[in-house]
Amino acid sequence: MWTLVLNCGSSSLKFALLDPDTRELQLSGLAERLGAEGASLRLDRAGERRTLDLAGGAHAAALERLLGELASLGLPGGVTAVGHRVVHGGERFSAPALITREVMEAIRECVPLAPLHNPANIAGIEAAQAAFPDAAQVAVFDTAFHQTMPPVAYRYAVPEAWYRQCGVRRYGFHGTSHAYVAQEAAGMLGRPLEDLNLITAHLGNGSSVCAVAGGRSVDTSMGLTPLEGLVMGTRSGDVDPGMHDYVARQSGLSLSEVTGALNRESGLLGLSGLASDMRELEDAAGRGHEGARLALDVFVYRLAGTVAQMAAALGRVDGLVFTGGIGENSTYVRAATLERLGFLGFSLDEEANAAAVRGRSGPVTRAGTLPALVVNTDEELMIARQTQEVVESL
Repeated sequence: MWTLVLNCGSSSLKFALLDPDTRELQLSGLAERLGAEGASLRLDRAGERRTLDLAGGAHAAALERLLGELASLGLPGGVTAVGHRVVHGGERFSAPALITREVMEAIRECVPLAPLHNPANIAGIEAAQAAFPDAAQVAVFDTAFHQTMPPVAYRYAVPEAWYRQCGVRRYGFHGTSHAYVAQEAAGMLGRPLEDLNLITAHLGNGSSVCAVAGGRSVDTSMGLTPLEGLVMGTRSGDVDPGMHDYVARQSGLSLSEVTGALNRESGLLGLSGLASDMRELEDAAGRGHEGARLALDVFVYRLAGTVAQMAAALGRVDGLVFTGGIGENSTYVRAATLERLGFLGFSLDEEANAAAVRGRSGPVTRAGTLPALVVNTDEELMIARQTQEVVESL
């Protein structure tokens, strides 16, 4: 019984066909540059990779070609459910939901909160409904995991009317990843998730940290939008809100242009003046590039400070989890962060840290000290599991 997982971006579609019980992966891939010249579909199966030209097609064209591939494998009838990553579910959704007309309307109502993401998610859902009319369609929300945060964590100190009328509050993102790696970390530590206070750090082009108490999110670094929190690839993370008006008046930019620059021209890219990719920056810093060194230092400084903030939210810390492209592969970021967090009880095991790269997970701290782990995230598997739970509950 196969579950198809779809993660639709504005010009991309990532997918995986898998059995959530056995973890068997039948097919996966990525459609890129959708709706533009050069659109293509990459298919990965049994260690083999093929790339197909989509001739400028959009999400529907990508799914049509994917359906053809499934037909060649004799699988379309075996796709019992389609799980969709939906970035924003607002306050309404605290769990995955079977997609009905009412649920689709609620997702549309959240478009102002995620104008770059929810429209793409909607396009993917509509295309999948047409391609797989007999399969159950389930929405799995990035924000749902964080709906357990208490008001002290999610409320901003702004006029009450902004919250009541406009939904201005902290929502958090990367919820599927934070939930998955917390579960995996509990297994590695040999303790029930319900007994653990964990800090999970999803570090990639987009990054966030989450305080997880007994498997429930109690605080996280992202807020109303994915711009709040850590320094990221091209996002600034936390800045003084007064910056918007000041920069607009000094530069002649509109407020939306300032926001655009904070999302696309800031972060590691803005600090280094070189690149947004951590691998490039580590290499450049090693060759003496001052901007790259500054970007790394600020990234680690802000990350360590946020982890300490999450420790305060939890009161007791049983472990720290690194995940995401940077968290799983940057031995430098992990080492530098743990050095700053030594006061919490972390002590780096250099050999273990060096080994935990390229898909290898496990502890990176010395035995007998507060554990820090590398856990490889698998959002597709988590979405498939949650999709299956919704279908089985019907």
